[in-house]
Amino acid sequence: MAIASRVTKRALSTFAAAKLPEEAIAATTAAAVPLASSAPSASSERTTKQVLQFEDTGRLFAGEPTSALLRTLAALQALSVGPLVDVATAALRSPAVAGSALGRAAARATAYRHFCAGETADEAAAVVRRLWRGGMGGILDYGIEDAEDSDSCDRNAAGFISAVDVAAALPPGSASVCIKITALCPIALLEKTSDLLRWQKKHPSFNLPWKTHSFPILSESSPLHLTASEPPALTAEEERELQLAHERLLAVCARCAEHGIPLLVDAEYATVQPAIDYFTFVGALAFNDGAGEQRPIVHGTFQAYLRDARDRLEAMVRSAERERVRLGLKVVRGAYLTRETRLAAALGVPSPVHGSIQETHDCYNGCAAFLLDRVRRGSASVMLATHNVESGQLAAARAQELGIPKGDRNLQFAQLMGMADGLSLSLRNAGFQVSKYLPYGPVEQIIPYLIRRAEENRGLLSASSFDRQLLRKELVRRVKTAVAGREWSELVEPCEGRVGSTVPVKVKLGQGRVEG
Repeated sequence: MAIASRVTKRALSTFAAAKLPEEAIAATTAAAVPLASSAPSASSERTTKQVLQFEDTGRLFAGEPTSALLRTLAALQALSVGPLVDVATAALRSPAVAGSALGRAAARATAYRHFCAGETADEAAAVVRRLWRGGMGGILDYGIEDAEDSDSCDRNAAGFISAVDVAAALPPGSASVCIKITALCPIALLEKTSDLLRWQKKHPSFNLPWKTHSFPILSESSPLHLTASEPPALTAEEERELQLAHERLLAVCARCAEHGIPLLVDAEYATVQPAIDYFTFVGALAFNDGAGEQRPIVHGTFQAYLRDARDRLEAMVRSAERERVRLGLKVVRGAYLTRETRLAAALGVPSPVHGSIQETHDCYNGCAAFLLDRVRRGSASVMLATHNVESGQLAAARAQELGIPKGDRNLQFAQLMGMADGLSLSLRNAGFQVSKYLPYGPVEQIIPYLIRRAEENRGLLSASSFDRQLLRKELVRRVKTAVAGREWSELVEPCEGRVGSTVPVKVKLGQGRVEG
């Protein structure tokens, strides 16, 4: 069974367009395609240099025990059964089920085991060590989000700082830490702050006295319609709470800077994303020194499924270069599609998400190429987080074309634990820096994350289809090898005699024997 590794002509044209950073990629008129295809197209008309190889699954999965491959295939196959996933996610969304001991036990034994690194930081650290021995790193994600009050935010900040301390005790370069701003600032305040930032974008003279920087976080193509009327100003208490959130974030950043641990700030949903970007650049302006050669500490996240992603990216890069800030960015496709679509429909406004998966692919590939050029210039650090084989192949080839050393810590690739292992291993085998995203924490705390992963892998044409194909091919190969080995062992018998004998075996031929 051949594993396609060809790259579409369309995707190549997207990468070519990105060589001119300030030019927008030409608008696409392609019809929408199913939302899950992550494998390269078999009908490609043109190929790029094949930096990543998937044909030899024996080499790809070398060192991976068969039991682990079987467990992974079983989990991904179960997640591909749409009705089963629908029932499971409905159960996880039910407080009665998710809050029960039986519900937690069921989640722990299934999706949690596959997608998560454990309940404690020490368990997650053990996974990082195992990955490091295998040539990859880990991203520690204390899986908490959506804090409701200041006390929760304080506890969450302490948890993030603990994660940094755990990362600092691991082998140098093996770990980074991921956080969510929704865990450091109450959700209601983030929503109100985002409304105010959107309103100021529409009305530049609108004064925000608490705003500490003018880094661009919105563009004309951003979903400004989410704020339809002038929002009320922050109260004195809200401004104080906003300042406390700043202090929590800066405390986490400072601990990362102390130990040289990269900090990745996750993107979230559109109603709070402006405030998240605002906070991210508070940290970046304080800790990312553009004059040095070290990898920046604070990395923001861009979601390529958003229509305004490319416009905002270019504006941020230009501003960072003017301010002499070393930009750190993680590029993802986006994980809140269902939420964004439902909200837009409920409000009767256009969705902030691209109209087709192909437009998202084009945007991701264009943003990746744009940022790879900045890595070559030494002005940015980039983590390309993707499960899409075509995007991985294109980015790897482009990095090689630009002459970016494969050991350059300013270019990283990343995939989630339990997903796209074939792509992770192929990138590692090609010499690139690769990390797996490792959420950890109590089961009930991780449930929102598990629901997103279940939805992402739902259906036979889901994001995991290429991985399932690779796993089946390798398992079949191992079975054939084992059968052939058993047949040979029956064919060849040991000969009694001392070690080093020139006649070590007796070989069966048909019904008779030929003796040495």
